[in-house]
Amino acid sequence: MRYLAFLAVGIIPAVSALWPMPRTLTNGSDFLILSPSFAINVDITKPPGDLLAAVAQTKTYLETDKLERLIPGRSASDAPSLKKAGVLPSLTLSLQSKSSPVLSIASEAVKDLHSRSEGYTLSIPADGSPAHLSANSTLGLFRGLTTFTQFWYSDAEGKTTYTNVAPVNIANDVPAYPYRGLMLDTARNFFPVADIKRTLDAMSWVKINTFHWHITDAQSFPLSLPDFPELAAQGAYSSNQIYSAADVQDVATYAAERGIDILMEIDTPGHTTAISLSHPSFVACPYAAPWSSFANEPPAGQLRLATPAAVNFTKEVIGAAAKALPGKYFSTGGDEVNMKCYDDDAQTQADLKASGQTFEQALSAFVGATHSALAALGKSAVVWEEMVLDFNITLAPDTVVMVWISSANAALVAAKGFSFVHAPSDYFYLDCGAGEWIGDDPTGNSWCDPFKTWQHAYTFNPLANITSEQAHLVLGGQQLLWTEQSDANNLDSIVWPRAAASAEIFWTGATLPDGSPLSGTEAIHRLHDLRYRMVQRGVKAIQLQPQWCALRPDLCNINS
Repeated sequence: MRYLAFLAVGIIPAVSALWPMPRTLTNGSDFLILSPSFAINVDITKPPGDLLAAVAQTKTYLETDKLERLIPGRSASDAPSLKKAGVLPSLTLSLQSKSSPVLSIASEAVKDLHSRSEGYTLSIPADGSPAHLSANSTLGLFRGLTTFTQFWYSDAEGKTTYTNVAPVNIANDVPAYPYRGLMLDTARNFFPVADIKRTLDAMSWVKINTFHWHITDAQSFPLSLPDFPELAAQGAYSSNQIYSAADVQDVATYAAERGIDILMEIDTPGHTTAISLSHPSFVACPYAAPWSSFANEPPAGQLRLATPAAVNFTKEVIGAAAKALPGKYFSTGGDEVNMKCYDDDAQTQADLKASGQTFEQALSAFVGATHSALAALGKSAVVWEEMVLDFNITLAPDTVVMVWISSANAALVAAKGFSFVHAPSDYFYLDCGAGEWIGDDPTGNSWCDPFKTWQHAYTFNPLANITSEQAHLVLGGQQLLWTEQSDANNLDSIVWPRAAASAEIFWTGATLPDGSPLSGTEAIHRLHDLRYRMVQRGVKAIQLQPQWCALRPDLCNINS
């Protein structure tokens, strides 16, 4: 048996199946078969139901993935080694912390970002001894189970499940950053709950822990709030394209049981035209033309942020939406505020004059009112970068900022002292490069062209232009799908496996276990594997290369 210590600099790990790569890893090159009677034992008093469900799901994946190794000849090449392989009888789960009662995965997943415990330790012996997975929380155990499933392949007949890298030791694999997200816009086009759930499953497979749900926008308001049923009744595309209160609870529960928190966003004061259908007196310049003078995309319309009744209404809507979710964070948006809309709106100008406020003072009061509704619920506000960089308004110190316009703006936000999430359009926008969606513009391109490949996203450096004193402000990052040209029909292929790029950047950090920097040349071996495994599990992830290259990635490099 040859044993490889991958903490030694200069040796690239031979494990081609893991994504994201653990931050610590040693493994060998022995073959090991899962016993036909393989068991996962939970050595925990009164284990929560969602942990037991995760164990059952893990066993299902081990039994049904049926993924052959991505090498020439596929599993047939491994047949001689399997004849003399050891057999793994079981995996035992335990908690390092003995606190009681044991919290569920769902409860751990919605804690404050800095309080979540996602680390785990995993050992898989090669000598037939049981494997062991331990963590400080059920959430950490869930992350470890996710890693465990990625080691295993199937022979061509689907009768033998095995790995070729035993023994394995992963010691205290903890994420480099606490926030690892994916944003989905369900307002430009509607996405059924089933498709959101499938996306949540795929997110959990790569340890993404935040679903940023951009649920409303100018085009539609599909969120049904019990206190404000008229918003969705008149603002949704149809009665069949509404997220009921039960739907929201269903998605939130499903996500949390998979280690994912929901960051819901109701964008304000811009991007709110749909509200004018039920509350016309609260919205300035609704459907004004030409729309390009009043908004960044059609239709124009923004909340009258200086009208007291509109401010109070918005505060109550934000509070009603936020109280329906268990997590600590909620986004009030704040991007792309259009000044001409307000300058030309007689009601806004009259309200400003009556109150004696400048526009920025009114904006600050508006944002303060909505954020006070969140603070009353013990939640922290999330805003887009304009609220920090374009306006002089008062924000609570715990406000989280999304940097989206350019990766270069992260340094500007850090200089203001706010914690922030990397979501830059020049790296992480999944919709870029699809061509112009605005009509009567046959030669136009999408504003954020070109297409953002996984390889480009994978080069992102979270600490570029960030000083060592500011590094603690970087919470993590996410990739985003704005859906002007997407719905459930292309959701999987436009997101996966590209969104896995940032999942690894913000879990693994800047270096692999051997100390070498993240490298697309090394990563493509593993990303191919992840993509094929996703397809086995029902997610229609797009191909990265011809299958010939998937079996021989190095031979398809530009200089090979």
